[in-house]
Amino acid sequence: MRRLFPVIDQTAGPGAGPDPDGGDREWSLAELAEAYAYPVPDGRRAAWLRANMVSTLDGAAQHEGRSQPISSAADMRVFGTLRALADVVVAGAETVRQEGYRPARARAEFAEARRAAGQTPVPAVAVVSASLELDLTLPLFTAPLVPTLILTGAAAPPDRITAAEKAGARVVIAGDGAGVDPVRAVGALAALGHTRLLTEGGPRLLGQFVAAGVLDELCLTVSPMLTAGGAQRIAGGPPVEVPRRFALASLLEEEGFLFSRYRRD
Repeated sequence: MRRLFPVIDQTAGPGAGPDPDGGDREWSLAELAEAYAYPVPDGRRAAWLRANMVSTLDGAAQHEGRSQPISSAADMRVFGTLRALADVVVAGAETVRQEGYRPARARAEFAEARRAAGQTPVPAVAVVSASLELDLTLPLFTAPLVPTLILTGAAAPPDRITAAEKAGARVVIAGDGAGVDPVRAVGALAALGHTRLLTEGGPRLLGQFVAAGVLDELCLTVSPMLTAGGAQRIAGGPPVEVPRRFALASLLEEEGFLFSRYRRD
């Protein structure tokens, strides 16, 4: 893995990022963690919301409903690193179903860093669901190291809220109606002490975060593949009135896969 553009990230502190002259080699997890470190809090934001997505050259975010076919081993290393840095991983209910989400697992390589940062051993998973039509017998709800969160609206069915809480999940109301308000969701997670947020989509949820103007950073893997077909883009839903510009923070490459990181300009 090599750095293509040695962009200096002024928000990550001195010495941020591996040596750009490191050459073509597989970076260590510690180097990746340094390169993708969350910015130092500056008091302007209650939380920092980062998205991690993958897209083919022709814009497909999935193949046959899943992201794995367009991913790579390097992409999964970045995926694991981003999870290890986060307080909470936010995902839509449909993505949880399609991708077969399981609880985050503890990794010895990141254990000390998470302790030093005051984090739980693993990030919590927060499932966004208006209906709460979830299989509460899955390990995501029955066997997490930290309780799984469910973000929903005030109009969610009370019986399903009760069932979710009995299953061990923590239900967080983040909207006045049936759905979740993205701004309320970020605020609610921050109120629980989760300030380093990571969303893995899917496209509809990411589109809602984009439309609400709460997305701070996009980590986008560009896969050197073409799929054609009618696969979703990384973000869906109604368009924003004015396109929002993000600034390139870093760009890495391995075996034709580009690992870009953009931040709000």
